[in-house]
Amino acid sequence: MKEFEPHRWLGNAHAMTLAGALLPRRTPGLRRTQDRLFEVEPGTRLLARCDWQREPRRSPTLAAVHGLEGSSESGYMRGLAALAFAAGFNVLRINQRNCGGTEGLTATLYNSGLSADFRAVLFELIERDQLPQIFFAGYSMGGNLILKMAGELGTARPRELRGLCAVCPTLDLRACVDALARPENRVYQWHFVRNLKSTMRRKAKLFPGQFELNGLGRVRTVREFDEAITAPLCGYGNAANYYEQASALRVAQRIAVPTLILTSKDDPVVPFESFEAPELAGNPQIKIVATESGGHCSFISRSRGRERYWAEARVLEFCQAHVRP
Repeated sequence: MKEFEPHRWLGNAHAMTLAGALLPRRTPGLRRTQDRLFEVEPGTRLLARCDWQREPRRSPTLAAVHGLEGSSESGYMRGLAALAFAAGFNVLRINQRNCGGTEGLTATLYNSGLSADFRAVLFELIERDQLPQIFFAGYSMGGNLILKMAGELGTARPRELRGLCAVCPTLDLRACVDALARPENRVYQWHFVRNLKSTMRRKAKLFPGQFELNGLGRVRTVREFDEAITAPLCGYGNAANYYEQASALRVAQRIAVPTLILTSKDDPVVPFESFEAPELAGNPQIKIVATESGGHCSFISRSRGRERYWAEARVLEFCQAHVRP
């Protein structure tokens, strides 16, 4: 595997993270995109933006899942999709519930425990589309979701599921929320809370009387949002129970499919200690690649071309290595 050499102008974790999130990107090659709705439970649909090869059943498929308050149009989602499509993969960029302007597709909220949504997508791709080789890639919260899905499937996972790639997954939610509370991370905390509150206000307009927002103005942190909104409205009761039940680390030892985890030791959002847990180290299916730098889901390298975004190139490389001839 090619080592990560960070861009010379992005020498610290915050510069790297913000550059990955804010710098504009050109992603040519996604010209035949089709929208598709997946009904994951009665009354709840996910919007996926799909790019199909000319003979989809003869091609491997990569389904990508974004992070907290991201969408199918996030730069890393489009970048990975363009790279994989050019390499011969069908590609799906899946919006989580309420993301990418899809608040009207469900009366529910989204949260880190909804791994069943992606299990439903997986089985529809197998049963309806008859796709023989399927990979999932997830970023941050999306990485937690696909790891949790695989752990819950365990050895019962379908043979069509060939592999997983998780980039900076938030697999220990409590540790990630604690990290966001550090003073040096206040810009990320502010960003997430502002967007989460905006989403809730849009939901309340679409579904009058369903959401109580009286305390929303007092929410200042992700933990407070989860305590006031996510946990009670999604059936977890309180934030502590939500973090325990929704963290992929709880089921990681049961993952039974080849899995690549990419992380950075300087990630400001996901503490590296999470990846030293015995639940991961004791599972031979899981390979962890930890770079010294890279920020959160950024990994902008000094190379050019397809290697500029190092993590995307490694995800594709891993999937290609696990495609059956």
